[in-house]
Amino acid sequence: MDEVNFAYLQACHVRIPCSRHVLVMGILNVTPDSFSDGGRFLDPQRALAHFEEMVSEGADLVDIGAESTRPGSTAIDEREEIRRLKPVLEVIGQRATVPLSVDTHKAGVAERAIDWGAVLINDISALENDPRMGHVIARTKAGLVLMHKRGAPQNMQEYCEYDNVVEEVRDYLGSRIRHAEEIGIAREQMLIDPGIGFAKNAQQNLSLLKGLGSLEPLGRPVLVGVSNKSFIGTVTGQPIDQRIMGTAAAVVAAVLGGASIVRVHDVGSIREVVRMSEAIVRA
Repeated sequence: MDEVNFAYLQACHVRIPCSRHVLVMGILNVTPDSFSDGGRFLDPQRALAHFEEMVSEGADLVDIGAESTRPGSTAIDEREEIRRLKPVLEVIGQRATVPLSVDTHKAGVAERAIDWGAVLINDISALENDPRMGHVIARTKAGLVLMHKRGAPQNMQEYCEYDNVVEEVRDYLGSRIRHAEEIGIAREQMLIDPGIGFAKNAQQNLSLLKGLGSLEPLGRPVLVGVSNKSFIGTVTGQPIDQRIMGTAAAVVAAVLGGASIVRVHDVGSIREVVRMSEAIVRA
């Protein structure tokens, strides 16, 4: 790893080291329809308990989402997303001992989330959905995840045509980094995400994991989310609730390929996988 490029992520007042260890980001969905854990953590106290469980298992960050972006999911408006997010963040934000991320592509939601304690905004649209988002990030100095996708969750699997998926994802993310810089966001505030499962078929997801090192010249830490996704089911034949071993194998590939952060549901088990994979990389 290039210590200069990957040394840290600046997210509001928090400086998150990205070169000492691969970080584990726990997933907390406060949605009724997310593909893996929809409906389980709508209650703020249950959400808090799960948050504390993930932290006790070794989560370095936690990413909270109030709108499902799985393929075929139904979009919700800003008011509904805030309604779901507010009671959970108000409870967790007061007790958080690790940095909080919020998974949203709406500027109004991001503003409120940062007010309630989030320091990182995970924008699956890479600033394309809401023209105001970039200015919110620039003003607040929050961290920002720029992710590759095409289309919307409702139709994104219709946009899986690529000449070379690895090169096209790399070029897109490079262009979004440049755009973010042009509107006043510092490079130190950015993470990049190849968007595994977003407008890619199973083979393309595998190719991206295999070619993850191609993103290194972009000079920003890479976040990878593979947890329980459908391409794992395609390869292994397992349903969503039995994809832990396939997820573990994909996480190994991500770490060996240079990922700085992995985003997962099963923090305790995957943290061991990350540490072992990291030890191999550093041997």
